[in-house]
Parts: sequence; C-alpha cells; structure tokens
Amino acid sequence: MNQRNRLELRKFVAPEFVCGQGALRLAGRYAHNLGMRRVLLVTDAGVRAAGWADAVGESLARAGVSFTIFDSVSPNPRSSEVMAGAEVYRSEDCNGIVAVGGGSPMDCAKGIGVVSVSGRRDILAFEGVDRVSVPPPPLVCVPTTAGSSADLSQFAIIRDEMGRRKVAIISKALVPDISLLDPEPLTTMPRELTVDTGIDALSHAIEAYVSNASSPITDLHALEAIRLTSTALPAVIRSPDDLNLRFSTLLASLHAGLAFSNASVGAVHAMSHALGGVYDLAHGRCNALLLEDVIEANYEAASSRYDRIGAIIGRGQDELMAPAEVVASFIRSLGVAGTLSSLGVTGDMIPALAERAYVDPCQATNPSDLSREEIEEIYERAL
Repeated sequence: MNQRNRLELRKFVAPEFVCGQGALRLAGRYAHNLGMRRVLLVTDAGVRAAGWADAVGESLARAGVSFTIFDSVSPNPRSSEVMAGAEVYRSEDCNGIVAVGGGSPMDCAKGIGVVSVSGRRDILAFEGVDRVSVPPPPLVCVPTTAGSSADLSQFAIIRDEMGRRKVAIISKALVPDISLLDPEPLTTMPRELTVDTGIDALSHAIEAYVSNASSPITDLHALEAIRLTSTALPAVIRSPDDLNLRFSTLLASLHAGLAFSNASVGAVHAMSHALGGVYDLAHGRCNALLLEDVIEANYEAASSRYDRIGAIIGRGQDELMAPAEVVASFIRSLGVAGTLSSLGVTGDMIPALAERAYVDPCQATNPSDLSREEIEEIYERAL
C-alpha cells in the first residue's frame, strides 16, 4: 500500500465553482445561463430561517427565474423526502434545481434530480456505483456549511427510513453543474455544527489520502485540506465572525471534496453510514469518534501516509505520538468528547452495524481489507 504506481490511470471529475464573498448572489445568473426557467429551491428550515434561502431566491428573481421552495429536508435526508421533493418538482413544472444548505439539502437535491428523470423510480433503486444512467436536470449548489463537500462530489447519501440504513449513490452524473462558495453563510453556523462539519472535511481528506484509489492529483488536494483544517478550524471556533477564517474552512472543504470525490473514502465513512442509518446521528460527530480507532486498524497498510498526516496536524510538535493519537488530540482540542455509547449506541447492535459497514461501497477503497470481526472490534473500542 505504501508503494504506489504514480502512472496508474485515474479519472478526475469536478464541477465549475466560484469562490469568494458575494458568490451566492450569482445564483440567478448561473441558473439563467443553464437554461432554468422554473427552479425547485431545495433547502431546510434552519437555513431558511437564517435568511440564506431568501437571499438566493432574490438572486433568482432578479435574473427572471421563478422558483418554488422545498424545505422539508431533515438532517440525514430521508428517501421519502427525496420522493416528496421530486413530486413537487414535477407538479410545479420545474426544469432545474438550486440547493442551498449543508450536505442534507444538497444530497436531497441530487436525489430529486435523479428521480425526476427516471419515471418516478424510487431513489433507493439507484444505490451503488454508476447506477444513474440518465443525466439529471441542471443543479446549482450554494453550501452554507464547510465540510460535506456535497456541492463538489459525485456522492449522494440518503437514509432509508424503513431499512434504517444509509444508502450511497455514487455517479459522476451527480456532480453539480456549479458550486457557489461564499463564506458569508458560514457565519450563522453554531459552534457544534462548525466543529462537526470541519471534522467531516478532515475525515474526507484523511481517508482520500490513504485510499487505495488515490492519485497524485487527489493527494495534492487532500494534503492541503488537512493543512487548512488543522489551522483554520481551531481559529474559527475562537473567531466565528472572521470571514477570512470562514473562507479558509470553505477552501478546506473544497480541497477535501475534490480529493474524496475522486479517490473515495474508507472505513470511517462506511462505519459512520451504518451508525447514521440505525441511530440517525450527526455524520461529522460519528466520524470524530471513529477516526482514531480506524487509523490504528489501518496503520500498517498505509504507515508512511498516516505519518505524514500526523506531522501536518501535529506541526512537528508531537513527533513521539502515533498519528492516531495526534488526530485524537486535535479532535479533543475542539471540544469533542464522549464515546459512541454516549450517543446512544449499544453493544448488542455492533454485529448488525459491522455487517452494514462491511458491505458499504466506501469500504472498497479502505487501505486495508477489514473483516467483519475487525470492524466489530473498532466499534467496541469506540463505545
């Protein structure tokens, strides 16, 4: 694993993106340029209350693009919400989608787009890799958090409520047409959301860097995301209204998204998906509580890469600490404490969780081939 062929063929996909203060006010221009005449504006109640959906709506109106707001989106978006949104999209005769929010509205928007061109097939039918055969309608994303990178990636994660599981839909057809990266919406994020989404970005970058599908291009983005997150995230927690720091976390999410969308992730995300499906937990917090133990389990398969990660996050001050300890110490410094059991996870569910994580598509690019039993042991250590 530590010795890689740099000349091995790799593909790289990315959307167009615009970065900087005021980017969200370009939503109308880009929607118009993409031929949208009536838009489904997908958001959630919190983002709408903060005023960001209205700001994007004003931009659409100025460009002469009409819109209907769909804000019935939960954290860990449900398949039923995707199907409800697709019905609104059809009934309102929309021909494009604008998503405003964090990962949940953006993933829901991707799902709505897939269903809208599939003859109303259930979104869960598209689980897996390259199952989306018909291009969805144009999609503009305006992220209001810095971490999910759903505005850049070819992933959509949807919760199957009946099966109590998270479904990964992976296809380059899901890559948005454009992402408008504006630091202003990030200033209304509460501290806990700032931390959780920042750790999600860090998890994306770490797992992309050690992924068995990584490449020299994804490595560049992953390492820069790790550097930016390790410096900007602690600072922005102290100064949440600093737009320059918020922009740095947004850039970290950008780099992490470009890395993991093309190199994928690994066991941390596979195991977090299982937890989110069963317990409906915050994704970033699950990642935070699993990272240390997964790094320890994977270390021998990618030791030089984990050592480099440890050196970046520790900034050379923790040379005697193992990379897993460095990462865990950094997470604790952000105020994250507790265990999976403190989130309500019980030991009797570990075999079922391990089974779900074992078959998650993200497990395929984990640097080591973890068995069900090894995954169970990681869950047990994190309890």
